[in-house]
Amino acid sequence: MRAPSKTVASVLVIDVGGTHVKVLATGQDEELKIPSGSKMTARTMVRDVKRATKGWEYGLVSIGYPGPVIHGRPLHEPHNLGGGWVGFNFRKAFGCPVKVINDAAMQALGSYEGGRMLFLGLGAGLGSAMIVDGILEPMELAHLPYKNGKTYEDYAGVRGLKRLGKKKWRRHVADVVERLEDALGAEYVVLGGGNAKNIKKLPPDTRLGDNRNAFVGGFRLWEKKTKSRLV
Repeated sequence: MRAPSKTVASVLVIDVGGTHVKVLATGQDEELKIPSGSKMTARTMVRDVKRATKGWEYGLVSIGYPGPVIHGRPLHEPHNLGGGWVGFNFRKAFGCPVKVINDAAMQALGSYEGGRMLFLGLGAGLGSAMIVDGILEPMELAHLPYKNGKTYEDYAGVRGLKRLGKKKWRRHVADVVERLEDALGAEYVVLGGGNAKNIKKLPPDTRLGDNRNAFVGGFRLWEKKTKSRLV
């Protein structure tokens, strides 16, 4: 995948995950993967990214964060990483403007093809975002009640996959997609995240996403036509 050569300015996109931090910048041909894990703090992430991208030119940074983000700031510390993310000054650390957005929302933005789209990220948890006529709204649907005192994430996330097995898990994913699509009035649904590959038959009006779309979303964050109340 080659990053776009012409945007508002050169953009560095950082997709923060529990096992790897993936990085791509304007004009680069290949993404970089940096090991993360429970000891990676916000400060060490910045240090490791700067080291790995030494020689790259960029003047803007997009960060996909694995947790809720309000007004461009992480709301809680991440589950699978070290601490120090809430309140961290990313702009000062990188020395340029930075936009932080929920990682599912960033992938949703890169998957968007118009209209009313619901994005669901089938990963360790259940990421979610809605885009309506170009306006991005990150959402936190994962912990809403679903069945038997459990949440949507308990069934559609990795815990559900391990507990139920693939066959039952697929049925529940299809049910979750239908319920949320109807409730939110989505015209189509995009399924992303690492476990989307386990879906054999897609529900109606649903297509598979691509994790690389997170980079597309990171570049789109800086385009003038992109609208969001939260970034």
